[in-house]
Amino acid sequence: MHRNILHPLLSVLLLFTAWVSSASRVAEVSAASRTQQAATPAQATSGVEGNWQGALDVGNFKLRLVLKISRAADGTLKATVDSLDQSAKDLVVDTITFQDGTLKFEMKALSASFSGNLSKDGAELTGQFTQGRVFPLDFKRVTDVSQLQLRRPQTPKKPYPYAEEDVSYENKQDQVKLAATLTLPPGNGPFPAVVMITGSGSQDRNEALLGHQPFLVLADYLTRRGIAVLRADDRGVGGTSKGGPNDTTENYAADALAGVDFLKTRKEINAKQIGLVGHSEGGMAAPMAAAKSDDVAFIVLMAGPGIVGEKLLVKQVGLVMAAECGNETERSMAESQRLFAIVSEEKDPAVARQKLQDAATARAEAAKKRLESQLKAAEAQNSLFVTPWFRYFLSYDPRPTLMKVRVPVLAINGEKDLQVPPKEDLEAIDQALKDAGNRDYKIVLLPNLNHLFQTSRSGAVSEYADIEETIAPIALQTIGDWIVAHTAPGAVARP
Repeated sequence: MHRNILHPLLSVLLLFTAWVSSASRVAEVSAASRTQQAATPAQATSGVEGNWQGALDVGNFKLRLVLKISRAADGTLKATVDSLDQSAKDLVVDTITFQDGTLKFEMKALSASFSGNLSKDGAELTGQFTQGRVFPLDFKRVTDVSQLQLRRPQTPKKPYPYAEEDVSYENKQDQVKLAATLTLPPGNGPFPAVVMITGSGSQDRNEALLGHQPFLVLADYLTRRGIAVLRADDRGVGGTSKGGPNDTTENYAADALAGVDFLKTRKEINAKQIGLVGHSEGGMAAPMAAAKSDDVAFIVLMAGPGIVGEKLLVKQVGLVMAAECGNETERSMAESQRLFAIVSEEKDPAVARQKLQDAATARAEAAKKRLESQLKAAEAQNSLFVTPWFRYFLSYDPRPTLMKVRVPVLAINGEKDLQVPPKEDLEAIDQALKDAGNRDYKIVLLPNLNHLFQTSRSGAVSEYADIEETIAPIALQTIGDWIVAHTAPGAVARP
């Protein structure tokens, strides 16, 4: 999804599954509900000050939010919002009021608002969140929000054994200023370097999603192995300025080349050993950039598309839905178990029949709400479909561009990737590079890894948040070993 719910930091790394309305009811993230139950409830009160936790259902997963309300010195209410699964803290709430049992707040920068009613016991806020469309959102009062944090053991902790610097540079062609982080290995260099390119959607420099920060983890790993890394916020995210309404992947490739130009000005960087690492759509932008510039020494494609966009998306929808059918089956079995329990435990046939009818009514109401949600999702989907960016992706064939790439290429996919079908994808990339006469490329299919390169049971979208691993060690090592080999003393990284 190119316009993301709640905050630009939400990176739907999946290419487009977030907009598949039919998938919205079968890909709920169970981690959200489990961590919500783990939170420590707060003592009920008639006021609204304190911490509130809720889950915003955006289709394929739920975004866990923490609303923190306090009073300023003048007695007025003030608040901030944390989006736990987007690694976004203290998002600004511009206005907040509580009157006659109704809480309202507005977040102008996100074009978002909330209105909800406080329960009689003061323990729950029931209402609606609006950002483009309306979402039901209920908050429950909690005391210990620390228990809501997902476990992400690979996220690096400071102090780092290398230098980290906030930098900025400009894509002069598009007049876009990019805000980024540059990490430099110990020593004077000059070091080989990579520019990282995020996947689809508006993402931050760490590609933050569901508590994971893949680019932070990868940058940390590569920098520890002697490779400098530049990673930037996407257009309109963080400190990077907005792009234009007609931006396509070509514009993002130009942003990557602006990063290459910036690295060439740094004395710590070996200007002849600057490569690109692109994930998902970023793996489509990297060959574009390499085909246009002699300054790119090598490229790494992490689940980069190798087939026409329309064909890829059709396959993606089929794979995702097939994987999620298992969840639907489990839910059906659980529902049957509940119904059979009513029959077994309720001895009065009339009472049992009424309870069964009540359960059927509840299922019908739930189905009605899902249908309404799907129709609203279709509105957002249709708006996306007619954008220049989507039209471009739909018709784009990566193969002619790949045939223009003359530098070394590493293309990797996870065996259980449902967003970019690995078999068709890697075969297409292999054939294009072979036909072009590129003699230095490597194709790697990594067993049991999903689109995020996590070790996965099925590759299903609904597993992303449950998995504690951010990037499998085998994926990190595969990328690191290949780059080190191509940038070692005496290695020729560019013909």
